Amino acid sequence: MSGTGDNVGKKKKLDGFALTWRLPLLLWQTVFFVGPFLFMVAMSFFLVKNYRMTEAFEFVNWARMMGRATFWDSYVLTLGLASISTVTATVIAFPASFALAFKTSDSVRRWAIFLLIVPFFTSYLVRIFSWYVLLAEAGPLNAVLGYVGLGPFTMLNTKFGTIVGYMTLTLPLVVILQTIALANIDKRLIEAAHNLGCSGLRILTSVILPAAKPGLVIAALFVFILSFGDFVSPYYLGGSKPPTLPILIIDTTKSGQQWPRAAVVAVMMMVTLFAIAFAAIVYAYRKRASAS
Repeated sequence: MSGTGDNVGKKKKLDGFALTWRLPLLLWQTVFFVGPFLFMVAMSFFLVKNYRMTEAFEFVNWARMMGRATFWDSYVLTLGLASISTVTATVIAFPASFALAFKTSDSVRRWAIFLLIVPFFTSYLVRIFSWYVLLAEAGPLNAVLGYVGLGPFTMLNTKFGTIVGYMTLTLPLVVILQTIALANIDKRLIEAAHNLGCSGLRILTSVILPAAKPGLVIAALFVFILSFGDFVSPYYLGGSKPPTLPILIIDTTKSGQQWPRAAVVAVMMMVTLFAIAFAAIVYAYRKRASAS
């Protein structure tokens, strides 16, 4: 009985110790995420009178924004572009990640990850303006295509330009996350599959992808979140017409200081990201949780 009591007391002490280390993270999330999010939800019910916000609890802003076709067009466009960006980045990054994880030494892999981090040393806005020059009809890319008898193509102010910007933002990060996920796979599983006579494709689909699924899904989720909330690429490379949801927020605030209506759009974006992130996490860890 005394041993049981000691174990219970020890467990309580360990729980308190763990809570102490988690407290800074909880405070950070409360101050910089939960608090602002709750304020944004509350602000979505405010009213604007004479270009000034007044505290209220009215559903006028929600009814106005949910009843506008412009909002739903922007919602579908943003969701579609983020989905295309997620699939594109995942597919393009995987061969490079696979090569870094299985075909190179640890030293080469470390240098490659370092070089993938280097682009983040430069402002994202500067990189987008670089693409603005490259994708212009009289830019270097169209000039190169002209030498082989192609073009000129209109790449600026198009959805293609927006996707290029999204890749600039997310592709290095995806390669890094995928490489880490693939490199951490137990190599004995792959060797066992080889010894059993499995083909390379069978090993990929039955061993590598299932083992690396959490990391691959998390990488894809990062792409979706960053693309869904990005303002710079659809504005400068996509032409902002039709607007994505981040651009719609800016346009809404400019029209009569309608911050409450902009808050409605922001809350819808957050709810969408919460739902997709929760579904992705459940999918990523479902088999591992059941196996345990």
